[in-house]
Amino acid sequence: MASLKDLKRKFLEYIEIEKGRSLNTVENYDRYLTRFLDFTKNDNPANITDESVREFRLWLNRQPNTPWKSANKKSNSFKNLEKTLSRKTQNYYLIALRAFLKYLARQEIKSMPAERIELAKVGERTLDLITTEELNRLLSSPSGSDLKSLRDKAILELLFSTGLRVTELCSLTRDINLNSEELSIRGKGGKVRVVFISPEARNAVKTYLEKRRDMGDALFVRVDRERKEGSKKTQKKNENKKEIEVESHLNRHSIERIVRQYTTKAGISKKVTPHTIRHSFATDLLSNGADLRSVQALLGHSSIVTTQIYTHVTDKHLRDIHKKFHNKK
Repeated sequence: MASLKDLKRKFLEYIEIEKGRSLNTVENYDRYLTRFLDFTKNDNPANITDESVREFRLWLNRQPNTPWKSANKKSNSFKNLEKTLSRKTQNYYLIALRAFLKYLARQEIKSMPAERIELAKVGERTLDLITTEELNRLLSSPSGSDLKSLRDKAILELLFSTGLRVTELCSLTRDINLNSEELSIRGKGGKVRVVFISPEARNAVKTYLEKRRDMGDALFVRVDRERKEGSKKTQKKNENKKEIEVESHLNRHSIERIVRQYTTKAGISKKVTPHTIRHSFATDLLSNGADLRSVQALLGHSSIVTTQIYTHVTDKHLRDIHKKFHNKK
C-alpha cells in the first residue's frame, strides 16, 4: 500500500495538473497536509480516523498565531489563547484535508470519508470599506508628473476600475490593449474572465507607459530608486555577497505598500489595502443598481455566496423601504 507521503505528493500533482490550481494553492495545501501528517505521525490512510482528526483540531485550536516551522510536538499548552489561530485559518487546514480525503476515495483507497469533517463556524465576514469621498482622495493622491507618481496613479485607477485581485494586477504585461475597454484576466484556478477599464484608468496607464524608458515586459515595474533599494536589501541577505539580479516587476507586497503610502497621504485613518479598493469596486456597482450575478462574474467569484457579503451594505431597496414606512405618524 502506498504511504500517505507518496499519496500526498500525487494529490498535489493532481490538483496542479488536472484541477488547474495555482502554484500558491498547491504550496498552501502542501503546508496544511504536512502539518497534519507531522502531528499524527501516521503513514497509513486507513489510520486517518474521527479521533485522529479530532485530536488534530484540538491541537490546532491551541496553536499560537505565528508562522509555522515545525509540528513535532503535540502541545497541550493553553498559554496565549487570545493569540491562537483564527477559526478561518483552522478551516483552511480542514478544507485541504477534506480535498485530500476525496482524492483518496476516488483512488479507491480506504480512509476516513471527507464528509465527516465539518468546518468550524466563523463569524460573519466584515468588510473594510471607505467612503466615496475617501476613495476620491485616495485616487487623486498621486499628483506628480514623475514616473513613480504616474505609475502609482495608474495602479490605483486600474484597481478601482477593474476590481482586480492584487496578484492579477501584478501579472499584467505592458502590451495591454488600451484601445479596448475590455481586458481578459486569468484569475484563481486559471479561470479567464473579462473586466472593463474606465477612461480614467486607460488615460492613467497610457500616460505612465509613455514615460517608461525601460524594456521590461511587466506593466508595473520598480522605478530606478526602488531597484537600487531592492538590490541593496537582496545583497545584504545573500550570504555569499554575490551580485543578484533583482526582478523589476512589482509584487503583491509592493502594491500593498504603495496603497498604504497614499492612504496616509490622503489623510485616511482606516486600514486600506488593494482588497479594500476591490470592495469599493463591488459596492459601487451594487449601489448603482448592478445585479449580484453580474458583480460575481466581474469579481471572478466561483460562488455567489462569496459575492453576497456585499448586499447588506448596498441594498438600496431596503433603505428606501425604511425611509418610506418607518416612524410615520
